[in-house]
Amino acid sequence: MPEAICTSRAAIVDRIRAANRSVDAALCSAEYGSIAREYQQSSSMYRATVLAAFEERLREYGACVYRTASAGLPAKIGEVFVAHGQRSVVAADDFPRRWLPEGFRWQTEAGVDTEALNRTEGAVVTCEVAIAHTGTIILKGVRRLTLLPDRLCCVVQENQIVETVPEAIDRMQSFATDALTFISGPSATADIEMTRISGVHGPRVLDVVIVLSQRD
Repeated sequence: MPEAICTSRAAIVDRIRAANRSVDAALCSAEYGSIAREYQQSSSMYRATVLAAFEERLREYGACVYRTASAGLPAKIGEVFVAHGQRSVVAADDFPRRWLPEGFRWQTEAGVDTEALNRTEGAVVTCEVAIAHTGTIILKGVRRLTLLPDRLCCVVQENQIVETVPEAIDRMQSFATDALTFISGPSATADIEMTRISGVHGPRVLDVVIVLSQRD
């Protein structure tokens, strides 16, 4: 790297460090706390309405959405795979094995290299939090599975779905520094002529299986 570039970079970093040393942390905290936050920060809808809004957003983005009870989850996942003619699946390393239906060839993410993952028929993951307002699903530690396979199946527990973004941010505090992926529907992009193309930067097909909470 040219010496001039190194010198300029060092100068910028030194200025940033000097600025940070001169900051009054207490004053900054007080100023931050005084910012008006008039946007919605908590849920205002019934749980059934939150769930319906989440499903509606996902369908608007082109995702396929399914509901199931906990006991029927393996069968529902198998049904989704069969609908795509899918016989082999790569599961996230922490995906519960009791949820995997029989009759499919299973591999874990740790057990496949990038080339094999690119050729697989699909992947299945769990989520950490989901946001009804935006139709967003937040995943942790499964970046490769959201980029390479053509199809992605995500299992979302009903109690993981919140109405607003601030609620989701609150839930993320315990793992906010982890590698997170936010997805809202299948991958899609458009060229200058606005021709829509799916699957360029991620899964072409997104299936979301919502596991309903048990009611009394």
